[in-house]
Amino acid sequence: MANESRPCPCDIGDRFDYGGRGQEIQVEHIKAYVCKPSTSTDKAVIVIHDIFGWQLPNTRYIADMLSTNGYIAICPDFFAGQEAWKPSNDWGTFNEWLKTRNAGKIDKEVDAVLKYLRDQCGAKKIGVIGFCWGGAAVQHLMLKNPHLKTGVSVYGVIRRFDDNSNLLHPTFFIFGEKDDIVPLEQVTLLEQKLKQNCKVDYEVKIYPGQTHGFVHRKREDINPQDKPYIEEGRKDMINWLNKYL
Repeated sequence: MANESRPCPCDIGDRFDYGGRGQEIQVEHIKAYVCKPSTSTDKAVIVIHDIFGWQLPNTRYIADMLSTNGYIAICPDFFAGQEAWKPSNDWGTFNEWLKTRNAGKIDKEVDAVLKYLRDQCGAKKIGVIGFCWGGAAVQHLMLKNPHLKTGVSVYGVIRRFDDNSNLLHPTFFIFGEKDDIVPLEQVTLLEQKLKQNCKVDYEVKIYPGQTHGFVHRKREDINPQDKPYIEEGRKDMINWLNKYL
């Protein structure tokens, strides 16, 4: 790890000042933020948050962006009521905090959300996107869950492919070239495993000069040179969903 005292550089110093267009609802045992498009649709996207949780304005902005592109977007609390990480927390306690929030153990919550989308929203084609912690969760779901159509894993820590790299659904992987959390050698190894074993469509894309968190952080306000890559990452994400949903 590049900095053991700070193992995840998901800074929100450039956090959106953003309220959101959707509403908060209760879905069985968890809360969720949902935003629906202006016209009816049977397509939906589950948005899986990063360590800063389901209420982070940056993530809600992405959900709203998906809704303006014609999708029912829902961002559930996959920590199921446990506190999200705060930038003011002691990073020395991060690994202990993370042990109680396993990105590979969200199946109960996903089942509840799928039922809500099908029964309450009329969704028939459902995909998933996730950021950082949520990107790892997407990897888990693309390997295990038969009910989703496609996924986008955005700088997800690569932990799900040690024993199995045979994806069930088309999956798009977004990584930053300068990401200290997901070094390029891990990305190269992932590509090798997918090439050997994967039978569905996939793409692994590395964005030049970008650091961890670039797609759903408003970095264009601080580093104008990053703006084209932020926009490209978001456009690529939408295009992938449009192709498979």
